[in-house]
Amino acid sequence: MNIGADRVKDINLSQVRKMFEQASPTAINLALGEPDFDCPKHIIESLKNALDNNFTHYSQNKGEPKLRESIARKLNKDNDIRVSSDDVIVTVGASEALYSSIQALVNPGDDVLIPDPGFLSYAECVRLAGANSVPVKSSSKNGFKTTVSDVEDALTPDTKAIVINSPCNPTGAVMEKEDIKAISDLATDKEFIIFSDEIYEKIIYGKKHYSFQSFTDNAVTINGFSKAYAMTGLRVGYCASSPEIIEEILKVHQYNVACIDTATQVACNTALTGSQDCVSEMTSEFRRRRDLVVGSLNDMGLDCVMPDGAFYVFFHHDNPVDFVQKAVKEDVIMVPGGAFGSMGEEFIRLSYAQSYENLEEAMRRLEKIV
Repeated sequence: MNIGADRVKDINLSQVRKMFEQASPTAINLALGEPDFDCPKHIIESLKNALDNNFTHYSQNKGEPKLRESIARKLNKDNDIRVSSDDVIVTVGASEALYSSIQALVNPGDDVLIPDPGFLSYAECVRLAGANSVPVKSSSKNGFKTTVSDVEDALTPDTKAIVINSPCNPTGAVMEKEDIKAISDLATDKEFIIFSDEIYEKIIYGKKHYSFQSFTDNAVTINGFSKAYAMTGLRVGYCASSPEIIEEILKVHQYNVACIDTATQVACNTALTGSQDCVSEMTSEFRRRRDLVVGSLNDMGLDCVMPDGAFYVFFHHDNPVDFVQKAVKEDVIMVPGGAFGSMGEEFIRLSYAQSYENLEEAMRRLEKIV
């Protein structure tokens, strides 16, 4: 019997997770993009209180009204995006927001532009929708920042949408305002949708984040709580867009997950409306770690561009697969850059979402094989 459906036959399981599962108990895991910080105490207390007060029943399909109102205010204040709470859907992480958006708005046979290098789930989500992934190739010479020229070069007559991620996983690149505005104008003129993955928005160093949806209605803003508030296991994200687009995404979200758990939404509302000191403190520490890792790699002769955001370093190596395998033997886990597209084939992704002490030890171990 042919068990698998045709739509999943060519789907690849995550190489990041594969590397994560290979790690020994003594390994320093620089493969997984998960902050090592504990979720801030005031958010945990809010979750406990919500459970004590029996927030255990269904929420609305779009999410708890109070949380959606807070998200709408946040988008208005921080991102210059004018939406109401009705234009927001609370999702099972940013991953579900992306998946549901693509399923709702992309037809089989459409072309969807995806960043190269870019997060590996983008191509698979497009494939599950029966559409075609078209790479938008960014250059290491430009620090892997996607430009409007890169997008124009990738456009096809069948382009329905583009997935963009800034700050970027795996490169840490932060796009320039001029390119964000120009690509937004292009989306309006050419009538394609921008799926803007902004999950690393708060983890940015010395630059300002800009959102596509502040420049065009042809955008879906995707964000969440995992990275900024160290809430990866609580799985809360959201998407926002125009009323017409949100109603289409709701159809997929409603029949996929119905709604996410109510108590966690209460905690997320506390995260958004409470003190943001925890976010700035974590970002400051990430910056310190970034400087350590980039300085160490460059001292080893491994060419490394200083990233402006997220918590990844994408460094050059002529034989990345061999280097990663040697690193595994030294109990350091990383991911070959080819997992993120053809433009990453001579690079390695290293996540510095580990303690400063662990990163110092990891650098010592890598120095042995260099």
